[in-house]
Amino acid sequence: MNTSLQRILCIGGGPAGLYFALLMKQRQPSLQVTVVERNRPFDTFGWGVVLSDQTLGNLRQADAATAKEIGDAFNHWDDIEVFYKGRSVRSTGHGFCGIGRKRLLNVLQARCQQLGVDLVFETDVTDDQALAAQYNADLVIASDGLNSRVRTRYQDTFQPDIDTRQCRFVWLGTKKKFDAFTFAFVETEHGWFQAHAYQFDADTSTFIVETPEAVWQAHGIDQMEQTEAIAFCEKLFAPYLDGHPLISNAAHLRGSAIWIRFPRVICNTWVHTQDIAGKPTPIVLMGDAAHTAHFSIGSGTKLALEDAIDLAVEFERHPEADVATVLQAYEARRSVEVLKIQNAARNSTEWFEHVDRYTGMEIEQFAYSLLTRSQRISHENLRLRDAKWLEGYENWLAQKAGTQAAKHPTPPMLLPLKVRSVELKNRIVVSPMAQYKAVDGVVGDWHFMHLGARAAGGAALVMVEMTSPAPEGRITPGCPGLWNDEQQAAFARIVRFAHANGDGAKIGIQLGHSGPKGSTQLGWDDIDEPLPSGNWPLLSASAVAYGAQNQVPRAMTRADMDAMTAAFVESTKRAAAAGFDWLELHCAHGYLLSAFICPLTNQRTDDYGGSLENRCRYPLEVFKAMRAVWPADKPFSVRISAHDWAPGGNTPDDAVAIARLFKAAGCDVIDVSSGQTTRQAKPVYGRMYQTPFADRVRNEVDILTMAVGAISEADHANSIVAAGRADLCAVARPHLANPAWTLHEAAKLQTRAIQWPAPYLSGRDQLYREIARQQAMNAKGSADA
Repeated sequence: MNTSLQRILCIGGGPAGLYFALLMKQRQPSLQVTVVERNRPFDTFGWGVVLSDQTLGNLRQADAATAKEIGDAFNHWDDIEVFYKGRSVRSTGHGFCGIGRKRLLNVLQARCQQLGVDLVFETDVTDDQALAAQYNADLVIASDGLNSRVRTRYQDTFQPDIDTRQCRFVWLGTKKKFDAFTFAFVETEHGWFQAHAYQFDADTSTFIVETPEAVWQAHGIDQMEQTEAIAFCEKLFAPYLDGHPLISNAAHLRGSAIWIRFPRVICNTWVHTQDIAGKPTPIVLMGDAAHTAHFSIGSGTKLALEDAIDLAVEFERHPEADVATVLQAYEARRSVEVLKIQNAARNSTEWFEHVDRYTGMEIEQFAYSLLTRSQRISHENLRLRDAKWLEGYENWLAQKAGTQAAKHPTPPMLLPLKVRSVELKNRIVVSPMAQYKAVDGVVGDWHFMHLGARAAGGAALVMVEMTSPAPEGRITPGCPGLWNDEQQAAFARIVRFAHANGDGAKIGIQLGHSGPKGSTQLGWDDIDEPLPSGNWPLLSASAVAYGAQNQVPRAMTRADMDAMTAAFVESTKRAAAAGFDWLELHCAHGYLLSAFICPLTNQRTDDYGGSLENRCRYPLEVFKAMRAVWPADKPFSVRISAHDWAPGGNTPDDAVAIARLFKAAGCDVIDVSSGQTTRQAKPVYGRMYQTPFADRVRNEVDILTMAVGAISEADHANSIVAAGRADLCAVARPHLANPAWTLHEAAKLQTRAIQWPAPYLSGRDQLYREIARQQAMNAKGSADA
């Protein structure tokens, strides 16, 4: 163990501080470890906490003795039950444990004493530096909770971002013993309430009541005394309490103070070094002081305990390194894991904040959406947990899609979808991907190969990359156009091939004008940068350059707008003549029409600037003119940037309003992307990171949506479609690597519900055999381990 570390001070005796103290003392008994806590010995507040089976496994690996004591005190369950609109759905295999918070802390306190950790109670730490000097600490752990004084004192270093969420909730208890983790949803005249309930000891359950702030205020709960509010909740959830009262353990709080809003805490860094008593002393945030994750995924205590495990392991992993090096490695590794949990918690939080978004669903889909709300639990993960329930749900979905129930249900991503007269054989779309191979706007053999191969690869719809209605609307000199007969004929050749060889695949074209992002270099040269020579003039909503190095475009006049609309209309007619099945208008990513919609690029003072409705006016004019000449029986979608990811830009709230405007104008599908409207954008990336935007547009606007962005597995697509987050999944990069991505992902699911084109038939059986062989090897490897 690290010899430069002799004395550790933990400020705060919650799970993080106690567990880190005992882990370090266990690993290096010579350490002097002190935990200072403001409460009395073996005294705490709160009801039950929840940990997953996976977290319990982590505890067993870190310290078997403590894990056994905790495990012996847990109430374990596998089932989740959802009550909604007079019906219930129950699934199993989820593997959770509940334990009283007081019991958990008592176990940790006793274990600390057993190992020789010094526990100092009834000491309210107002000056961490004085206390660290008193104990001559080499390392200070600031585990002083959500309202951390240490974090506040060094906020210039930690840079905390605290986001107070939209719902009010209250922690209550009851003697009703729930035999499953229970979610109950109740509608009132002002909106929805939900309860999260679970048993945590032999005779007591936690019962959390939650509702949006506006609903809470509409019922006047903010004016109620504590007993009155609890009586209100008892009456509301009486059908699920079986006559048992709700109990509060917060008698010291007055009025509505027991109802709080969840604060999501993110810190830029967790380590601050302070000179104390003449030596540099690292102060490390841990647990809720460093980060929080919403209780709906039960991860606050999990994060605290796993923080402690990870830092203890990091010291063990680097026994010769100095403390600063260990802490740097700990934060670099641990912060990534915490970010994953916090992203999942954000998704879960927003689901519960907007329950009304999903109340048009039947309970079958409502429950599936609830179970997968964080996007960490996927379709196949649910199959591992409860295959029987999931197969029943898949059959239900298939019947809703107009197909027959089967012994082996069709995966959601392979269900058909009809949009206007176009029948899509499944839910996978090959996303438009710039190839930079056109010559004078004419697509050639490369595009024939690229699009033709993907049309034969199993996807339902193949989209052509953004195609300009005018020469100056191209992004680069290698981008396609559709303003003359030669270009139209070249596209028609590809369409004919796709229809003849795509086994029912449809092909669509995305029309768009580059606006302020035009006249740039090919994607493999210096993307988004101006051409070294031969630049053409640019048009945009306003004279705002995409970047300091880009051209300043000319603000469009009314005459420019009329001419551009006419060009879009002419390209639309040519697209129809070429035989395309689907048309999409590009109103995203900072291109011309997006530049009108985005407030960061639209600085107009006429009828086309200012309010969102005004900013959408010209894109809607273009859309309506195109819709009028596009065949009425064929679908027309619009791609939008649902979030500009930049201060002052459009937000997901605006995306909903934008989608409503296009729906009213006759749009069939909103293709929901985000960003790329400004160089100042700072997206938060991750798996399916744009899907929540598609979810919101679909379920608030009641319009079909296409999800796009980091969708790379069948499991992703199945989860998205099954949960009703989107109706179609656009997959880009995986299709670059593998034109038959859809076929191969279907094979991984071992389904024969997809029709394979003749050239793939022999390969299909070979692929199934290979998958079976690999699964057998994996099973053998697991048994050997």
